[in-house]
Amino acid sequence: MQQCPQGKGLETIEPLVRSVEETPDPIPTTITGTIPTWINGSLLRNGPGKFEFGKDSYTHWFDGMAMMHRFHICEGNVTYCSRFLRSDSFVTNSEKNRIVVSEFGTLALPDPCKNIFARFFSRFQIPKATDNASVNFVTYKGDYYVSTETNYMRRVDPQSLETKEKVDWSQYIAVNSATAHPHYDREGATYNMGNSYGKSFFYNILRVPPPEEKAAVEDSADLNGARVICSIRASEPRKPSYYHSFVMSENYIVFVEQPIKLDMLKLILYRIQGKSLNKVLTWDPQYDTIFHLVNRHTGKVGYEVKYRAAPMFTLHQINAFEDNGLLVMDMCCGDDGEVIGNFTLENLRRGAGEEMDKFYNSMCRNLPRRYVLPLTVDEETPLDQNLVSLQNYKATAKKTKPGEVYMTHEELYDDELLQYGGLEFPQINYDQYNGRPYRYFYSCGFGHVFSDSLLKMDVHTKELKVWRYPGLYPSEPVFVASPNATQEDDGVVLSVIITPREEKSTFLLILDAKTFTELGRAVVPVNIPYGTHGVFNKMG
Repeated sequence: MQQCPQGKGLETIEPLVRSVEETPDPIPTTITGTIPTWINGSLLRNGPGKFEFGKDSYTHWFDGMAMMHRFHICEGNVTYCSRFLRSDSFVTNSEKNRIVVSEFGTLALPDPCKNIFARFFSRFQIPKATDNASVNFVTYKGDYYVSTETNYMRRVDPQSLETKEKVDWSQYIAVNSATAHPHYDREGATYNMGNSYGKSFFYNILRVPPPEEKAAVEDSADLNGARVICSIRASEPRKPSYYHSFVMSENYIVFVEQPIKLDMLKLILYRIQGKSLNKVLTWDPQYDTIFHLVNRHTGKVGYEVKYRAAPMFTLHQINAFEDNGLLVMDMCCGDDGEVIGNFTLENLRRGAGEEMDKFYNSMCRNLPRRYVLPLTVDEETPLDQNLVSLQNYKATAKKTKPGEVYMTHEELYDDELLQYGGLEFPQINYDQYNGRPYRYFYSCGFGHVFSDSLLKMDVHTKELKVWRYPGLYPSEPVFVASPNATQEDDGVVLSVIITPREEKSTFLLILDAKTFTELGRAVVPVNIPYGTHGVFNKMG
């Protein structure tokens, strides 16, 4: 198997991880080309936007304070506004003008005004989880929230980006966290995953019901009716797996228990030693990857079958669907899970050339893979026989012993993809094709530490369409279907493009999703830092 080419002479991306000012009131943009007049709504984006308070600086990119962005598109015009999330973390740090709340890679130092004993004993207190929700925009019961991977979310107004109340999952349901990548079914219910730990460690699948039709809509968070539909015991209770997302098809949810491990003993020890959380995650490839199959409607876990595969790590799923007794799962995967701790600001702010090349070349490239899981495995199923019988799949699944199936994947790409450095941030025509057979997905190519191209992949032919220009760094592509669309790729792809080469030259890019050619740009005269995820709000 060929490898992605090594980076050589890469430019610095330091300007993309600098603190920026917010733009709370909508400002106009300059349009070039044309923006289809049928697009009516807002692209909402999230990500870190402030990296210092007073003399204190964060050490990890994930720690930056959440900044929300809104590109509002109407009648071929675009306005832009942005606001910092007024989280407790942001407000407290601002008031004290120093970092008071610990984040993923930065430990808050004890209050210098306290005496030495108080500072010493503060080490032994479990730190409160941060509510700096900088990862994604999500919806529950029709309300918008920003979310990270702790038990706290913040409800927000998708029009004004005003911060509303803090929501603690554990007040509604027995979990200590939830992912920033829920799934939605066609009835409007939201599914997510969260941990709970007591005598053992459990991964829980949650369901929040669709919004109720009620005359007087109260302006408050409503997660009532949320319930755990299934709890999966960790294979290694002292070393549970980290997960960023999960797989959902029409009838099933699959939890991927991967060998990125959270060392529970280290967690306690590091707190006493004053080390940050990113050191608690370890890549442990002595463990296989385990796929846990759950019936989404009944909550019944996988028919006493363990599905295993070689060690790999995955952050983002592309799509999953059922086909004649098989569950087909497409994901962005890598073979080295060391990557998460590497995104320190020191690394991201390296100089151009040798320094940056060295960092980029040390990183794992993620590539699209397909795993196929046979749904009906029982005592009668023969051993050591490929159970993926349909001809259009190259992945295999073999029952190796009673109650165990071992799977190998199919590479979902041709060598052409390698020259773009692999891909991440996959998106599909979610409303129509999530959980169903599909053909296209859109993603970012990683020829640099941050994405430097946009890709459209045909999973039937493995053909690519590409948008790429030197010095331009796109965000996750978001698909918006055109009205009365009859084909899967009938619509546009939206992406925010930033550059380290020029001040205040960000633009919203609109591509024709079918041809992947540029339709228009909306240029914003402000600096925007590199972000994480976003959604299109049709109504906004």
